[in-house]
Amino acid sequence: MQWQVLVAQLINGIALGSTYALIALGYTMVYGIIRLINFAHGDIFMLGAYFGLIAITTLNLSLIPALILSMAAAALVGITLDRIAYRPLRQSPRITVLITAIGASLLIQSLAQLIFGADFRSYPATAIPIKIIRMGSVIITNRQIIIFGTAILLMILLHLIVNYTKLGKAMRAVSMDKEAAQLMGINVDRIIAFTFAIGSALAAAAGILVGILYNSVDPYMGTLPGLKAFVAAVLGGIGIIPGAVIGGFLMGIAENLVVAFGSSTYRDAVAFAILILILLIKPSGLLGKRVREKV
Repeated sequence: MQWQVLVAQLINGIALGSTYALIALGYTMVYGIIRLINFAHGDIFMLGAYFGLIAITTLNLSLIPALILSMAAAALVGITLDRIAYRPLRQSPRITVLITAIGASLLIQSLAQLIFGADFRSYPATAIPIKIIRMGSVIITNRQIIIFGTAILLMILLHLIVNYTKLGKAMRAVSMDKEAAQLMGINVDRIIAFTFAIGSALAAAAGILVGILYNSVDPYMGTLPGLKAFVAAVLGGIGIIPGAVIGGFLMGIAENLVVAFGSSTYRDAVAFAILILILLIKPSGLLGKRVREKV
């Protein structure tokens, strides 16, 4: 029966890892453009879960319209966060921006608690009515398939935007050299805002999927997934989009394997153990290249 446990946990890990990958994409895109670790990103993930919950319970929307509305609302939050908190600090030292990001995270958590309350809330069972799919002795739920499928579709959409649109080309130009991009007529601030919007929308999608998967939403639900997604981005190579996807899936699988063959007590510790190991062995990440910092 050991192989059946392994297969079941791999499936669970892929479903969870797909949500980590979506969150990690936001971290890696923003870092790739402006070299900022946006520690408020996990809280936008949390807001996305609440936006989706309100859309389904209050507005009586089905899953897909609720997902689109939540992503749009989170994109606006991301743009606003950049405009108010980060854009005025573009030329400031990195530590100043980092402290601002932590402050923004705490502010969003407090506002969410004030607006939505501190109690745990649940998605209705009708959001995705659960169905059991048996493959021999291995059990899969339709929710796991929908979560994985939704995440993959969003990743493909992101790939198309980044590689085959004018905005995507502008994003890559700004990532390579902001000053040169500006001289070529690219509105750098607009591209950065667009990057925040996309990253926030992906985090919101992950928020809804996690809210449905674990049937629990609260103002502090973004803290640990946000940190784990950051580790996933570092693991894959922060600033590298495929790296964020690979890191997310590896994180989800590793976490579930620890639960299956070790103890659930260590499921959160494994993320930070991976972070320490990757920083010691390959600080640039799995897909990253070592770059010498200019002094």
